[in-house]
Amino acid sequence: MLGEYFRLALVCALALLLIVASVTDLRARIISNRLNLTVAALAPLWWYASGLPLWPGVGVQLLAAFIVFSAFALLFALGCMGGGDVKLLGALALWFPWQATLSMLMLMALLGGGVTIVTVVHHRMTRRLGQPQIPYGIAISLAAMWLLGERYLNHFA
Repeated sequence: MLGEYFRLALVCALALLLIVASVTDLRARIISNRLNLTVAALAPLWWYASGLPLWPGVGVQLLAAFIVFSAFALLFALGCMGGGDVKLLGALALWFPWQATLSMLMLMALLGGGVTIVTVVHHRMTRRLGQPQIPYGIAISLAAMWLLGERYLNHFA
């Protein structure tokens, strides 16, 4: 029983961090390193609370996070994505099984398209100069929160 409350507290903490990431990315186009580090640092507590075995469980989580981070770091190098977004994705990949991480990335891409459209329309309506900066942290956070909520919402299905 206590373990379930601890897991729920960790899920709530992650959700709160994701909300903060969305708001700061929307307002300032920045997701802080401190926030990303906190998300990553809470993952081992999640592993422990979830009973994830050290091998192969934790090893697979670390490998998946490395692959996600590396793939999106390449997009950062090409100028397609912000550094905070890349670090947030890598940190989130520590939390979810690799299959769920793939689902999160697919949902993130769909939501990111919507965020991009809204941002470009707003940029043009306000007649701003230059290229708009897309607050992709919103799409990342919404996709991750969807996965977090799915565990509890599908429980009733």
